[in-house]
Amino acid sequence: MAQMTDHEAEPRMAELDRLLNDPGVRLDPHRVWALLAELRLLVHAAAAAQVSAAGSLPASGRSA
Repeated sequence: MAQMTDHEAEPRMAELDRLLNDPGVRLDPHRVWALLAELRLLVHAAAAAQVSAAGSLPASGRSA
């Protein structure tokens, strides 16, 4: 993941960890799935940004 995406993902990962692992927190399946969906979007956005950045390299910078 890109640095900004890591920054965006950290609070979601922390909340997901708390929901799944803290016995004092009531499990909310809808929130778990919503967090997973948000994280999936962040991962796909980061991957698309990497592909886009790789595609914008000058021809001399590309490997054959």
